Amino acid sequence: MTSVLDWLGRNALFALDPETAHGLSIAALKSGVPLCPTPATDPRLKVSLAGLDFANPLGMAAGYDKNAEVPDALLKLGFGFAEVGTVTPRPQPGNPKPRIFRLAEDGAVINRLGFNNQGHDRAFKRLKARGARAGIVGVNIGANKDSDDRIADYAAGVRQFAGVASYLTINISSPNTPGLRAMQSREALGELLTQVMTARDEALSTSRKVPVFLKIAPDLGEPELADIAAEATEKCIDGIIVSNTTLSRSGLTGRTYREETGGLSGRPLFRRSTATLARMRRLVGNDMALIGVGGIDSAESAIEKIRAGADLVQLYTGMIYAGPSLPGRIVKGLAEACDREKVANIRDLRDSGLDRWAVTPLD
Repeated sequence: MTSVLDWLGRNALFALDPETAHGLSIAALKSGVPLCPTPATDPRLKVSLAGLDFANPLGMAAGYDKNAEVPDALLKLGFGFAEVGTVTPRPQPGNPKPRIFRLAEDGAVINRLGFNNQGHDRAFKRLKARGARAGIVGVNIGANKDSDDRIADYAAGVRQFAGVASYLTINISSPNTPGLRAMQSREALGELLTQVMTARDEALSTSRKVPVFLKIAPDLGEPELADIAAEATEKCIDGIIVSNTTLSRSGLTGRTYREETGGLSGRPLFRRSTATLARMRRLVGNDMALIGVGGIDSAESAIEKIRAGADLVQLYTGMIYAGPSLPGRIVKGLAEACDREKVANIRDLRDSGLDRWAVTPLD
């Protein structure tokens, strides 16, 4: 249940346009003022994968903290990890405003931001200043819209952040940079992952190899998913994030803003993204890390992603509607699920709904 503080905060922020509200929320986190209590740590929620130890499986997805301004403040809300970005080599303003639209009737958002960010150098300085602080912080990297060589942009991102990121995410699934999703085709993806993994291996002289994840779109058919799984396995990447926003408007009940262009996130994305996740789990097998994203706004929806094959889960839009106490409430709900299901670790629930979700239609 949403707290009174969350409800009041939401109503105050919803009186503002979405980008102004977002900026104020970042400022509030930067201020250091506690927005809600940090939830208790439960050892049953710990997840170890890709050489990393997560305090719990819930993460903040990329898109919120684009410039690595508040990762530690996000961790204090109860997240087990935070992913900053998307960051591109050079700063870019993104697409013209307005470019974020709340679909409140559906608990959804449409955005066409277009990788607006301050560039590699600004984010790198902030992450380097974190030093050896505890907490897992990943970096989501992208390519500049006007880049002559997008693969080179991704390789540059790997080299730039390999020493300061807990993990790296290769984002080729945003619908708001023209032509970007074409990099999900098998030939293009194979070339991209070859160069990314080479850059990763060359970036660090130590024995630590920063994990590399690939973020894909939910708007993919069965053959495309099979191609991605094959390339991801062949190139030995560490995991796949399923999924980014969708171009589909299926499941929307409200009329306001539904015709706006851009990627749709939030509750209407849950079914499609979860069905895609389950298919990917079947394709890659038991060992590759999968991170489920799309429509998580409660402990129940987070658990369902885990049942569909996710090792970890992420949210963003859900917190826009439920407020900053949502991570803590979900973490508490995950611990309660361990009690109900009588499991020693939350990962024991993984794949328990796989057969059901893997045959759920994508449309």
